[in-house]
Amino acid sequence: MSQDRWDPEMRAFTAMMEERGRAFPPIVMAPPLDAARASNDGPGIALAAATGPKMAESADRWLSVRGRRLACRVHRPSTDAPLPVMVYIHGGGWVWGSIDTHDHIMRGYAEGAGCAIVGPDYALSPEAAFPQALEECAAVVRWVARNGAEWGLDPSRIVVGGDSAGGNLALAVALLLQQTDPELKLAGLLLNYGVYDSRLDTPSYVEFATGHTLTREKMDFYWRCYCPREADRMHPLAAPLRADAADLAKLPPCLMHVAELDVLAGENVAMEKRLRDAGVTVESTTFPGVLHGFLRAMGHVSASDRAVAEAGAWLKRILA
Repeated sequence: MSQDRWDPEMRAFTAMMEERGRAFPPIVMAPPLDAARASNDGPGIALAAATGPKMAESADRWLSVRGRRLACRVHRPSTDAPLPVMVYIHGGGWVWGSIDTHDHIMRGYAEGAGCAIVGPDYALSPEAAFPQALEECAAVVRWVARNGAEWGLDPSRIVVGGDSAGGNLALAVALLLQQTDPELKLAGLLLNYGVYDSRLDTPSYVEFATGHTLTREKMDFYWRCYCPREADRMHPLAAPLRADAADLAKLPPCLMHVAELDVLAGENVAMEKRLRDAGVTVESTTFPGVLHGFLRAMGHVSASDRAVAEAGAWLKRILA
């Protein structure tokens, strides 16, 4: 694979994570996935624990959601008053990842924006296929809107955000809540290199199909895990690029961050256009030379730090 277009810091970070990954057994992308998850997430959990700012309060809290106890990671950069909040949904292809792999990202946003972060540890696929993760994340947003003061949150100022599969879920949560809770008004959506369609044939899928960490083969596997029924992959709550313009028009302001060297870059551009055409206020930045998942490289790749800082400033404005 050619790395000529890679940001040098991105190249070094990728090599470092690959070396750390060698300490774990090889990842086998076939159910059952418990062992694969330990190998996939292990290096990222260690990285997250060693990176990012300290909070005035960090705690795991539990909600009863859809018949199970769902953990939520809560970060508060200060405890002086109820804080506006972002419910942040971690990525990982709906298959990997957790509130531990993305803990440093959540803390970075909390410090940059001066807001609280609530991260739901939603159920993963294929054990929990569409729409379980979506319904769980929506339930967390509903709880925050109705009861967030119990956790020192300001339930009148809520943003929903996420990266990769979490970006998909963030956008889908906003669309779902329009249907189920039209009185619940979100302040904004933070959408980091999200999955917005089940097509795997865009120009970016062709250009970056292999050799750039997230491959076409992996995305095919993730979609088959999340939506084992092919018909579900066409549903606008699974593939938000397919949503009606009238539904998109009701969405709050969005900040979109896109990785240039990413199979998902094309659908991110297409999603931005659909949102703008629907009249949604959108700010978007494409970060050159970086790969899918580059936010994990906080503290190692300057583009990652710029993205977190830009999002923090945007969140401050949106939540003011």
